[in-house]
Amino acid sequence: MITSRVYRDGELEAETPFDRASIEAVRSEGLRMWLDVIEPTDEELETLRDVFGLHELAIEDSRNWGQRAKVEFYPEAGHLFLVAHGLGLDEDDELIDSEVHLFAGRQLFLITVRREPLFDFARVQERVWSEPGLDGEGMGFQLYLLLDEIVDRYLDTVERLEDLSDDIEERVSDDDPVTGAGASGLAEDIFRLRRATVRFRRLAAPTREVVDLLMESPGLVTPALVPYYRDVLDHVIRGTELIDNVRDLLTSARELQLAQVSNRLNVVMKQVTSWAAIILLPTLIAGIYGMNFRHMPELSWKVGYPIALGIMGLSAFVLYRVFKRRDWL
Repeated sequence: MITSRVYRDGELEAETPFDRASIEAVRSEGLRMWLDVIEPTDEELETLRDVFGLHELAIEDSRNWGQRAKVEFYPEAGHLFLVAHGLGLDEDDELIDSEVHLFAGRQLFLITVRREPLFDFARVQERVWSEPGLDGEGMGFQLYLLLDEIVDRYLDTVERLEDLSDDIEERVSDDDPVTGAGASGLAEDIFRLRRATVRFRRLAAPTREVVDLLMESPGLVTPALVPYYRDVLDHVIRGTELIDNVRDLLTSARELQLAQVSNRLNVVMKQVTSWAAIILLPTLIAGIYGMNFRHMPELSWKVGYPIALGIMGLSAFVLYRVFKRRDWL
């Protein structure tokens, strides 16, 4: 599905389904256009290529989903191709990657290609109407609005990940070092959250290079737009630095949890060893008097049996007290 939006003097003049004849008429007037393409077919991409003269390599890239953030310039075709990743969290706090492909041309056209899960551009449309001051800067302004909205979501996502990592840290701190109470599912949650942070950084970090390259393109980013793109760059850097802090915190939480598991194992081993030692002496005494040798003087004692039992009980009691005093039991 292709939606065409035509802007005149900074205001939305028409929003209609794609029509090749009307698009060519708009282009002849020199008006700005934004074409939003959702789940395009190969035929629709080829149509866009014919109408706007898009480079065949850019069209081929747009057919392939799952690319890293990048920007490719095609001076001979008069446009650029950009890949960005809109990142967020769903209700289960799983990372959502809404990949977006953009074509921006010198002839005042912007094409966005989206697939499921879709990145919401409603806020961008509002800003196009509410920030008319930079409308005269060409498609660089609208491209800025798109990138700014995508990068702002980075900071919202990182903030949520920070909250989740703080919860993990509290759970690790509240974990009982002896019984392990409160540790249910903790390791799984740490790994799941750390996987989300690693994936977030892998998808978001290349955006810094994209913005750097755009700022070096004077034909698209005018001097008036440079501070705005610099602000986007600052948000990208801030987001990646914050996500590194979250990852380090999760790593520390995992190391602390492993140390607690090791301590609990040591406690269990001390308890098992202590009870084994307590049982050992009575077992030894019983073993000696169970050998059934003919000449054993103690066997003829009337008090031999109670004495043996007494020694067994006394040795077990003494060992129990020793281990209890050393906090092994």
